[in-house]
Amino acid sequence: MYKVVVCDTISDAGIEILKKEKDIELQIKSDVNKKELPKQLTDADAIITRSSTTIDKEFLSFCENLKVIGRAGVGVDNIDLDEASKRGIVVLNMPTGNTLAATEHTMTHMLNCLRFMPNANYELKYKHKWDRKKWMGIELYGKTVGIIGMGRIGSRVAIRVMSFGANVVVYDPYIPKEKATKIGAKIVDNLDELLKVSDIITIHTPKTEETYNMIDKEEIEKMKDGVILINCARGGLYNEKALYEGLKSGKIRALGIDVFENEPQLNHPLFEFDNVFATPHLGANTYESQIRVGEGIARSVVDALKGRGYENAVNIKMEEEEITELGKQFLGLAERMGSFLSQYIKSFIKRVTIYAHGEIESCTNSLGLFSSVGILKNMIDEHVNYVNAPYLAKERGLEIETKIYDKATEFKNYLLLEAEYDDNKKIEIGGTVFEPNKARIVYMDGFDMEIELTGNIIVFRNYDKPGIIGKVGEILGKHNINIADFRLGRKQALGEALSFIKVDQEVNDAILKEILSIDGAISIAKVKI
Repeated sequence: MYKVVVCDTISDAGIEILKKEKDIELQIKSDVNKKELPKQLTDADAIITRSSTTIDKEFLSFCENLKVIGRAGVGVDNIDLDEASKRGIVVLNMPTGNTLAATEHTMTHMLNCLRFMPNANYELKYKHKWDRKKWMGIELYGKTVGIIGMGRIGSRVAIRVMSFGANVVVYDPYIPKEKATKIGAKIVDNLDELLKVSDIITIHTPKTEETYNMIDKEEIEKMKDGVILINCARGGLYNEKALYEGLKSGKIRALGIDVFENEPQLNHPLFEFDNVFATPHLGANTYESQIRVGEGIARSVVDALKGRGYENAVNIKMEEEEITELGKQFLGLAERMGSFLSQYIKSFIKRVTIYAHGEIESCTNSLGLFSSVGILKNMIDEHVNYVNAPYLAKERGLEIETKIYDKATEFKNYLLLEAEYDDNKKIEIGGTVFEPNKARIVYMDGFDMEIELTGNIIVFRNYDKPGIIGKVGEILGKHNINIADFRLGRKQALGEALSFIKVDQEVNDAILKEILSIDGAISIAKVKI
């Protein structure tokens, strides 16, 4: 008999699933004071929660028997994943249940921005004004809608927008082009192209270091006059100060916004504009989505308790009993190499081939799995783990192949990742473990070098000319960026050179542009491992 405690309100449909399970003892404690709640969970095998219950280290200290935490929703910010993992507790979430609700909410905001319906409704009902001329709208038909991020929600928004007769332009460097063109959308290679041609722009990306404030003052200036902006994804993707200035100047015709950088918001400066349509994070708030989420999390918790599967587990790791200690270190290296590739390429990776040599030839499948986890964590707005990575890779069109490395090499054990992206472009990165806890990158695209893949790394490619390295150091020093390690590889004198520069501080894009302006520079990228 398993004891399952529901700590927050979920749909009746989810409760019914739990009640029908013969070996589940169900308790509902959604009305219990949150401070007292942990003391009542000492013998619980599983708990189901929403965002209002904070499950931190102190909370978990009371849950001596806990095996599964089910989060009825997407976000797990209220759960201490590290502490749960240390205690062997599986954490599950429901990333897909809210998809349709968020899609329709986006469309609602878009239509409001086109026709100003809330304003007209207010004036008619409460000010008793019948003013048809004042609320002259514009049509979605024939407009160009730019969609930033073509995941589950963005792709559904595209289909609905096109049903109105609008054109769709997509920017998402992490999807195969066919995903957009298959439904009749045009995919562009850079964000600027989308900004210049779109009448309406809606964003559907995860919130990461790369996407935080990705629409700022500079980007808004590149847009059409009278552009409409929508954000029903994550607060902080649009710079809210830049939005204010764009609205004040008239550059932005209207803004539909459901999420804010800091929530809750009761008196935001954006609220002073009549052409801002704001909602309090309602994207997931439909009866249907709550039913799907409740049913889904109930089934997932039961399956996890009974060992039938761990779908949408955010912290579970694969069994490693038959992998040697050396193999485990190579698995960690494989994940870091995958993370490096996705950050360095910054484009859709369609195929990765993993070559293994030496003792690690016996764990090529695991190496492929860990590599895909590293790649996907930087590509999608979901918690990627060692259980769901194969499914997510298949969904995104990422092919993983494993092979034995049969070429001559100086290393006893060697791992090589070959990534194929864009129009058949390829990049190779090789690594090895010299001794316990000394995993290193030793090769990249024909350049030999040795560096540990940790921290902030600048990858700089240039023509091998006198003075370039000094100029790089000078620029970093000018911006108080300390160099922790500098490794240089080259194929021949005065040919091309490749540098891995480890720095103690994060480097912003402006500094990278400054380095790239050096005479002889070819390319530059930053990664964080």
